[in-house]
Amino acid sequence: MASDYDELTVQYEEDGQVLVEQLDKQVLNKGLWTTVLFLYRERDKKTGEFGPPKAGFRRYQKVGGYFKKRDAINLSEKTTPEVLAKLKEWFQL
Repeated sequence: MASDYDELTVQYEEDGQVLVEQLDKQVLNKGLWTTVLFLYRERDKKTGEFGPPKAGFRRYQKVGGYFKKRDAINLSEKTTPEVLAKLKEWFQL
């Protein structure tokens, strides 16, 4: 369990093999409720190869000095352009 922002990760290993590889992360806000944007890719169980990069938001709550994941929103190659287009529209970027 993570107690510090630097320890938060989506990287996941099973039997010594990385199944979810974290490529990057950005802590968006800090505090008792923390939001982190991760860039990661998942290993295909059939082929053993990593798939395309994905992005995902994770919300953590700090309880008893440790972060507990409370929510997750994943973005794919298909949904990311839709989200970007809507944000540009809303904020006139």
